[in-house]
Amino acid sequence: MSFKIVIPARYDSSRFPGKPLARIAGEPMIRHVWERACETGAETVIIATDDHTIRTHCEQFGARVCMTAQDAQSGTDRVADAVEQLGWADEDVVVNLQGDEPLMPVSAIEDVAEELLNEASADLATLCWPVESGSELVDPDVVKVVIARSGSALYFSRAPIPWNRDHPPGQNAKEKPRAVYRHVGLYGYRVGVLRRLATEPVCELEEVERLEQLRALWLGLRIQVRIASEMPGPGVDTPEDLERVERIFRSE
Repeated sequence: MSFKIVIPARYDSSRFPGKPLARIAGEPMIRHVWERACETGAETVIIATDDHTIRTHCEQFGARVCMTAQDAQSGTDRVADAVEQLGWADEDVVVNLQGDEPLMPVSAIEDVAEELLNEASADLATLCWPVESGSELVDPDVVKVVIARSGSALYFSRAPIPWNRDHPPGQNAKEKPRAVYRHVGLYGYRVGVLRRLATEPVCELEEVERLEQLRALWLGLRIQVRIASEMPGPGVDTPEDLERVERIFRSE
C-alpha cells in the first residue's frame, strides 16, 4: 500500500487547552499517536500544528512537522493546509489520524487506507464498529452510520439510526441492536477530494448534526465504510478522558 498520514494537532482546544502535550505514561500524547502512525506501512507521517511549542516537542522526538494556519476550523482543514504546502498530488491517498487518538490500533489505520486504495470509485474511506447496546445507540456522542450493500455510507447521525420500530432500544438498554454501527472517526482521502472539501462551505446538515463528514455526502461524494479489524480505544477530549486512557496504558 502507498499512503501518507497527517496528524492534526491543535493547541487551543476549547475543552482541553494544550491537549496534544498532555502526558500519558510519561510522554506527550502526540508522541503516542505519532508512534502508532509510524508502525503502519505509511510512506510519510506528518504532524500538522499551528503551535510552536507543539512543533518543538515533536521535533525533539524525531517527528516531521508542518506549520499550518491558526484559523483552521477543523482537523480536515488542517490536513488540507498541510497537503497544499507539501504539494502532494491529487491521486495520493492521505489518512487523517487525529492527534487525540493514542489508542488507535495500527490495524485500523491500515484498514482505512487499504479500503480507499481497493475501491477505485470511492472518494473517501472510514471505519465503523457494531453498536453493542441500546444505551450506546441513543447516546448522541456515539455517531451512527448507515451503510449500503455496496459498503458506501448512506448517512451519519447522532440520532439512533436505523430505528427498530418493533423493538425500540429503550425497552432494553443492554440488548445489542441489530444492524447498527458506530462511526470510527478515522478518514482516508484522495488528495484531490480533500482539496475540494476544504474549499466548499459548510452545509446545513453539517451545521445541524455537527458532523463534518455530512458535507461530503451532501456534495454527492462516496464514502466507503469498512468494519474495523479491532475496536479503537477511547480518544481524549477532556481531562477525564485522559485519566481513563492513562489507566488503560497502565493496565497494558
